[in-house]
Amino acid sequence: MERELNEVKIGALCWNQYADWPSLLEAGRRADRLGYHSLWTWDHLYPIVGSSQGPMFEAWMTLAAWAQATERVRIGLMVGANTFREPALTAKMATTLDHISGGRAILGIGAAWMEEEHTAFGLRFGEGFPERLRWLGEALPVIRGMLHGEQPTASGPRYAAKAVRNLPAPVQARLPILVGGGGEQVTLKLVARYADANNVGGGLEAVRHKEEVLLRHCEAVGRDPSEIERTTSVGTVIIRDTAEEAHRVHREIFARNGDAPLWEDQPVGTVEQIAERLAGYAAIGYRHLVAGFPAPYDEESMTRLATEVLPILERG
Repeated sequence: MERELNEVKIGALCWNQYADWPSLLEAGRRADRLGYHSLWTWDHLYPIVGSSQGPMFEAWMTLAAWAQATERVRIGLMVGANTFREPALTAKMATTLDHISGGRAILGIGAAWMEEEHTAFGLRFGEGFPERLRWLGEALPVIRGMLHGEQPTASGPRYAAKAVRNLPAPVQARLPILVGGGGEQVTLKLVARYADANNVGGGLEAVRHKEEVLLRHCEAVGRDPSEIERTTSVGTVIIRDTAEEAHRVHREIFARNGDAPLWEDQPVGTVEQIAERLAGYAAIGYRHLVAGFPAPYDEESMTRLATEVLPILERG
């Protein structure tokens, strides 16, 4: 997933809720044209910000359409819900996406958390987060084995697979697995054991702390931490010439997304303010910054992050 180790990369997480399809498709095309390194959407069936009663596009189908409509940008889920699909099917879907995209797929995955959508769609939610984490830990060896050309077998307690084949193999020699979440006891241990990339959020100090935990887990399992790309979700990015105008746009966008309560302490402001806020991540090794873009996918913010903020970050 790396270009140069010292290069800052940006990703666009385009929310697939409260959107119309032409706008969501164009957001992916725009990210590609602007030179974003990665393009993501959520793996949810109901909106997760604001009212859950609104519209939501299915994630894997969105990725497939983006893969056809783009040329360079890497494509994945931030992150896939392990509970939605059998792990062998997930690996097969990611492999197919890799072929559609010409080798640009990333398999993002996590334990899942939204009970309402599981209940509505008849999906198993488990007894709680610890059980779903156990399911994720059981799924990852199957997924990794299939992506690496093996024929893994699993015998439960949650999943069963028997010498499952994955043909054709992915286009990429190593289709990367990104495990999302910052749980210190289990999730980051799974990152250390199985992942090619992580994703954590919560602000610079939280990411700094999670990094320390991840390094301890890598040491415990004998993993070289340099093999894991560090990514962080930086929040919803709105850029204008004045902070006042940026915050006005921010309020309007959240109101459009199911009258969602406004997220506080977000990267909202001028180019200089956003660059200053994001600069600290690169200093701790998190050089792949994923920005959230809710519908209607503010073109000015997407453009200025790529053309004005990114060059400042790259200059260091």
